[in-house]
Amino acid sequence: MTPANMNEAFTMLQSAVSFMAAADTADLPALVLAEGLRALERADATGAAARGRFLEAFDAQDVHVADGQRTARTWLVHATRVTKGQADEHRAVQTLARDHPVLVAALAEGWVLTKSAALQLAKWTRPIPAEFRGQAEDIVVAAARAGADLRALAAICAEIRYRIAPPDPEDENDRHLDRGVSFDTTFEGAGVIRGDLAPECAAMVQAVLDALSAPQGGGDLRTRPQRYHDALEEAMRRLLASDLVPKRAGQPVKALVHVSFADLCAMDQDSALQDQWIAGYRARWAAHRAAASVSTGDGGAWLDGEKARKIACDAIVIPVVAGDIDAGAVEDLVILCVRYHRLRIETPSAGHDGIGACKVAAVPDGGSADADDDTAVPAGLTGTAARRAELAATVAETLAELEHQILGKILQVVSGPGGVASFLRHQLLGKGLNGPSLPLDVGQTDEIPVHLRRLVALRDQTCQYPGGCDQPASGCEPHHVTHRQDGGSTGLTNLKDYCWWHHHVVLHELGWTLTAYPNGTSQVTSPAGKTIRSHSPPPRPG
Repeated sequence: MTPANMNEAFTMLQSAVSFMAAADTADLPALVLAEGLRALERADATGAAARGRFLEAFDAQDVHVADGQRTARTWLVHATRVTKGQADEHRAVQTLARDHPVLVAALAEGWVLTKSAALQLAKWTRPIPAEFRGQAEDIVVAAARAGADLRALAAICAEIRYRIAPPDPEDENDRHLDRGVSFDTTFEGAGVIRGDLAPECAAMVQAVLDALSAPQGGGDLRTRPQRYHDALEEAMRRLLASDLVPKRAGQPVKALVHVSFADLCAMDQDSALQDQWIAGYRARWAAHRAAASVSTGDGGAWLDGEKARKIACDAIVIPVVAGDIDAGAVEDLVILCVRYHRLRIETPSAGHDGIGACKVAAVPDGGSADADDDTAVPAGLTGTAARRAELAATVAETLAELEHQILGKILQVVSGPGGVASFLRHQLLGKGLNGPSLPLDVGQTDEIPVHLRRLVALRDQTCQYPGGCDQPASGCEPHHVTHRQDGGSTGLTNLKDYCWWHHHVVLHELGWTLTAYPNGTSQVTSPAGKTIRSHSPPPRPG
């Protein structure tokens, strides 16, 4: 059956593959299994030819830019969810479609060449001048049709290359064709190295690995690959120890030691150091009160302990909290918590389900709230279901923003220069890890200190473009989520790493709009109205 259009072809393709994937292969005869594997290989070859042609047209129309991606490769990674290695293979198939039409035509037949063989042949024929490459590939494909294996095809390609384009002994390009090394890490931190080495590079690598991978006596049970791995590790260790590695960005190699606050607390036997920090903080607070008592004040008197509790029974209590951890941080924290609590109390039957979600019951018509409270719920918004939904969204957004601010203040209290985390680190960790604490927010300044840049990079790891970007933080720059001209501060919570492409091209030149939410999610919207989110779309109102 021949499909009538592309959509029908896509459906038929998925249906056929799904049928084979769902088959009970354990009960299939051996002949059927063998034929199935051959059929899948033919389908893979034909599919590769189709993918290469699709990608070439896709790239020519710059479709990836419409999704804010710099290249078709990054679009493949983030839009189709393939790995970077698989995206590289797809791009190789695209190159095959662009530069080797004879090989792609043979690949599309399904039985002449496999995808891997076609890619290998493309590497062998690429150095042949373009005016002769088609004829050379015709000869190679004809040999493949006649049954020549890959070894025979390699010999044919080598002879054609030598006859048509013998290597120039003075041409460095001939000696370094197809060179490259890629390095990736898995989610567990293991490394994966792939590459094509120039002959002289391969010879040096081989010599180093052979010299450092000798078996260590009869009890050495390591396999040859394991010994090569250990030899590579030893070679890198010696290179680093030799102080011959150039500095990065003018700075020596740095070691970032990760110590979680929970680990510090666990090291504190019986919470003795935490009690010491609290006692010290109370002592500093007592000194603050004493100093205030002899200075021009507000007419009040300082009381504590039982005296304070007795008078508080009949007094109007106004909590005033101050601290020397970060100016105003503790007081701000209390105010934010009070606002958060009042908003929930003043919204009848409101139940907060977490950041960005809130269930709000109807507010009676004519209802009102304290006019002095800037988080009060507006009156008369519940005439329709639409208004109730609007109220719920408004309250949810306000609660989420307050949560974000509260968490930020807690971070300042705990992690500030005088915070408990800094105190524990000084007391529990040895020399080299007990240096001065540095602020996480430096306020209204355009200059981003080096330590904040490092923290942003450590937190974000990669570019934070909502559509996905694998550009490492080392190649990104901190971006103020709320712009400085709009009052945004230079602090850890208002900085995100963006690569040059997404920061300067997508946001500034192409005019996309970035929206960041208090719960850490974000989205970008193109001038044409296309929205790309770092999260799932919000549910539609019921």
